[in-house]
Amino acid sequence: MEFFIEQTRSTPHIEYDKTASALSMKGRSSPENPILFYQRVMDFMDESITASSPILEINICMEYFNTSSTKCIFNLLKKVNDIQDELGETIVINWYYEEWDDDMLEIGEDFSYCLELEFNLREVDDINNLAMEAA
Repeated sequence: MEFFIEQTRSTPHIEYDKTASALSMKGRSSPENPILFYQRVMDFMDESITASSPILEINICMEYFNTSSTKCIFNLLKKVNDIQDELGETIVINWYYEEWDDDMLEIGEDFSYCLELEFNLREVDDINNLAMEAA
């Protein structure tokens, strides 16, 4: 693992696993300053994602994010897409949502449409019990 942010009450767990070429996010996102919070992830991507260490899988397992975080998460996915386009790699995006959470499903569908990326929309019983490794 080359990048890690521990989950708090208002920020998600975020990690990049170089061995698996995977970026994973899980939890809630409502930080006071989401632009500042997500800038750390963007900076890591600018400095670290290369042809020798691409992101090939993105796992998003969010139970909630506020409006400000929505734009930041969208921009993060756009950045990954732009980097991968430059490297000529294919990205797998797994978007997890709880079976009752139509809002999170619709956000995944909207992001997929706007970014012109195929998302694997995966319904789960309980996002909190989804292991990060399985994400």
